[in-house]
Amino acid sequence: MSLRSRTRAVVVAVAVATVLSSAGACTTSGPDPVAPTVVAPPATAAPDAALSTFYDQQLTWQACATFECADLRVPIDYAKPADGQIDLKVLRVKARDQGKRLGSLVVNPGGPGGSGVDYAANADAIVGDSVRRYYDVVGFDPRGVGRSAPVDCLSDRQLDAFLGTDPTPDNRAEEQQLLVEAKDMAAGCEQKNAKLLPHLSTEDAAKDMDVLRAALGDPQLNYLGKSYGTFLGSTYAGLFPQRVGRFVLDGVVPPDLTSAELGLGQAQGFELATRSYVQSCVDGGDCILGGSVDEGMQWIRTFLKGLDAKPLPSGDSAVPELNEAWASLGLGQALYDEGSWGILTDALTEAKAGSGVGLMRLADQYADRDPGGKYTGNLLEVIYAVNCLDRPDSPDLSAYEQYAKDFSKTAPTWGPFLAWGALPCGVWPVKGGTPPHTISAEGSNTIVVVGTTRDPATIYEWSKRLRDQLSNAVLVSRDGDGHTAYRRGNACVDSAIDSYYVQGTTPKDGLQC
Repeated sequence: MSLRSRTRAVVVAVAVATVLSSAGACTTSGPDPVAPTVVAPPATAAPDAALSTFYDQQLTWQACATFECADLRVPIDYAKPADGQIDLKVLRVKARDQGKRLGSLVVNPGGPGGSGVDYAANADAIVGDSVRRYYDVVGFDPRGVGRSAPVDCLSDRQLDAFLGTDPTPDNRAEEQQLLVEAKDMAAGCEQKNAKLLPHLSTEDAAKDMDVLRAALGDPQLNYLGKSYGTFLGSTYAGLFPQRVGRFVLDGVVPPDLTSAELGLGQAQGFELATRSYVQSCVDGGDCILGGSVDEGMQWIRTFLKGLDAKPLPSGDSAVPELNEAWASLGLGQALYDEGSWGILTDALTEAKAGSGVGLMRLADQYADRDPGGKYTGNLLEVIYAVNCLDRPDSPDLSAYEQYAKDFSKTAPTWGPFLAWGALPCGVWPVKGGTPPHTISAEGSNTIVVVGTTRDPATIYEWSKRLRDQLSNAVLVSRDGDGHTAYRRGNACVDSAIDSYYVQGTTPKDGLQC
């Protein structure tokens, strides 16, 4: 398993309890909201008569904590809607000012496999105050995720073994072990999810999102997608361009990326982010990694490789040793948010002294895993179920050997690790997703694309790439570290996005923040 397979779901570091306690917070006054103009005829009807039973459904909202929850019925197979259905869990946080409500804002945190339900429950943190005032914030767990017909492939112990397998094989035996684990993941997914597995592509989820739009009563979809959520959003825009309302795609995964391009881009992104972290450590003085960025990067490479032969005690009863695989996940987790750099420095300081506990805790955060080995979600299983339909890869081990050589040229620290991440997609048991392709979404309203210059998981170049492919889009850029831009402390970005959602004011293309 590697970071390569995952564009990390953007998890807001605010407990739900905190959100619950602040639900009645006052809002600041400002100009009245401007309702979206629907230039096309209201798009409420089903695109196909056979789907009308799904498009015509009424959501039955029930109280859940201080929110509202409902089930959305969708067909398993959109080509054969009578062959079965599943329920998707939906959560709504109602707009504070119902009298001036602008509609629903559907949100997705990424993954694939991140819970939109949990994300929407943090509405006070994930959108600006004015957006909360005028929009119902709505999240759903996509098919196969969390509470929506969740995919289950491996036991917790099996998942530990999968994640802990040497990610940088040095010989044929280690390559074969990676292949065994990849096949076990693929076989487990097929055995336990045979009917749903062929229908977990991003295109399927985008069609579900249009059913949700109709059930919410909105003629167009207003949307905030982060990380993988940008791929979901652009896929929706390609399928239903005239149903695009106010759309923000933040931390972009372009829909035309191949599996190899995804791996190489992430290797380069994590390399750049690691260098930025090391630079910060060096600038702070007395850096444990050395006196220069190059020294620090070499220290990290030597440290990780050393764990391959001599792991550190992890303090975890289920995984007692911190090896290269787990340490790499811990390091990668801290790079998603520069606010975690101090925690990473502490963990590396511990590791230098002989303890892997700090890095193991970071790895647990990455894996949605409790110390002791209980996984709290299914993200690390469903991510393959989705990605392997969207971006299949080669079953030939020599292809990954070549990836390792190629990626290492520009990413010597992360290239070898990320080169093998898509191996399960080379042996995936089902096919059928739409191949990678460009999307122009001609006829859509203006889509706001947002990129961060040193984003580790979704490199800035990908945001520019999608902006150029979409027929009607603008690019907002954040000069900074960490994954995604909106609601991460940059007032320029936040103001531009809030004004777009509430006033309908499109940011200037090329806005630099």
